[in-house]
Amino acid sequence: MKLIYIPIVLISVCLNAIAQILLKKGASSLNFDRGLYLLVECLKNFYLWSGFLCYGLSILIWIYVLSKMNVSLAYPFLSFGFVVSIFLANIFFGEPITFYKIFGITLICLGLVVLSLSRG
Repeated sequence: MKLIYIPIVLISVCLNAIAQILLKKGASSLNFDRGLYLLVECLKNFYLWSGFLCYGLSILIWIYVLSKMNVSLAYPFLSFGFVVSIFLANIFFGEPITFYKIFGITLICLGLVVLSLSRG
């Protein structure tokens, strides 16, 4: 396994997590009771479009990653998105970081270290 691709994987995963935050921000400003006008609101929503852009970039990078790495190693790195999203949600939405979240983050990171040591 070429460790050189792990930073590229992490860029894709971080873009995906950022997309989640942007979509949450955009969705929070929508009024879902407005019927057809909701579509107009979505089309004018900067945060939704930014989230879509981040998703698109993360997918393009992910396609590149899959062309270079084994799926069995690359795919588990998507779990790092949980780590990134917990911290971003705390920063942007004030969502609490609890002991159990820290414990889960620790387990995720340890698992990723073990997987990155894999030769297959």
